Amino acid sequence: MIALGVILLILGFVFGISILWTIGIILLVIGAVLWVLGALGHAVAGRRHYW
Repeated sequence: MIALGVILLILGFVFGISILWTIGIILLVIGAVLWVLGALGHAVAGRRHYW
């Protein structure tokens, strides 16, 4: 999810499409939160680890 967010951020910046920029930021934040929760050992959506 983090990688997809970064890709959308780059595409949104290069092509000047603001909706890609916004979706990229949202995916990046959600991915980072899930990554931190998984790293702390909390189960995320029934999974012990979130990739």
